[in-house]
Amino acid sequence: MNLSFFENKRVLITGHTGFKGSWLSKILSMAGATLCGYSLEPPTERNLFTEAVISALYEGRDLRGDVRDLDSLRKVFADFRPEIVFHLAAQPIVRTSYEKPVLTYETNVLGTLYLMECVREAPSVRSVLNVTTDKVYENPEENRGFKETDPLDGYDPYSNSKSCSELVTHCYKRSFLDAAGIAVSTARAGNVIGGGDYQKDRIVPDCVRAAEAGRPILVRNPNSVRPYQHVLEPLAAYLAIAKEQWTDASKAGYYNVGPDLKDCLTTGELAGAFCEYYGEGLTWHAEAENGPHEAGFLRLDNTKIRESLGWTPRWSAKEAVRRTVEYVRAEDKNACMEAEIRAYFETN
Repeated sequence: MNLSFFENKRVLITGHTGFKGSWLSKILSMAGATLCGYSLEPPTERNLFTEAVISALYEGRDLRGDVRDLDSLRKVFADFRPEIVFHLAAQPIVRTSYEKPVLTYETNVLGTLYLMECVREAPSVRSVLNVTTDKVYENPEENRGFKETDPLDGYDPYSNSKSCSELVTHCYKRSFLDAAGIAVSTARAGNVIGGGDYQKDRIVPDCVRAAEAGRPILVRNPNSVRPYQHVLEPLAAYLAIAKEQWTDASKAGYYNVGPDLKDCLTTGELAGAFCEYYGEGLTWHAEAENGPHEAGFLRLDNTKIRESLGWTPRWSAKEAVRRTVEYVRAEDKNACMEAEIRAYFETN
């Protein structure tokens, strides 16, 4: 896609200090967008936002705040007057949602409600994307990819709160935003991997920590199937959605963003690929599965976004792992990010 569309556009990103938010910030900065970020502090002590000096891209508009604070969020909209909004702020971890269900629902549901209310009140906004998850669906764990028309009903507090976030978005879209000429979509992305993710309870950060400590990787659910994809894959889709619905409101809707069905891997296969590319005798083995329920099978049918927007996956899961290892070994993380972004968009 042609990123020149975003040049000089005023873009607000909530959750910009997170893993996806940092990569999205870098892409939009390279495209010449005017950025404003609203987020809590980075979620982990070691983080991509700090590692790649993402704050420097914001030119004084790197703001700290909670999406559960409506007055603060309103002020951001009033002061910045965004044209495009990417809503990434969330409590994104399944296991944390079992430990802190109220925080999870407040952040993921109330935060979305407040974001949509600010959008409703803002005359400057033209295009909005709420980023949710592949886990929003009621999951009978059948051997097929979910379609956008399948029922929403996530099992655990994280997944269910994201289902609720979808419903809030759909309601505001129908009740207020369509009539106001504001294009709104949601994107249900698969499991993302890539350089700079240091969250707990995620397989690739676990691989990185084990490799750097010189110990085997412990894999909780090695037979679980997930739609793993490099972080640039969903971000390219998010950008395509925001761009296309800006010019054609009929493109606004609900999109699955995942790899082709043939390219989904088990967690064990992903860990094996990481060991292969990292080398140095790195190994993995299964850990006792004694944690809370997590889905054993997840796939997404990406037919709709292919046909509606022309988005297609570019890099296989194993290529994503290879590039993640490349980032881990890179001395200049910022330069590595920029090189990967150019490589992806030059071939897309």
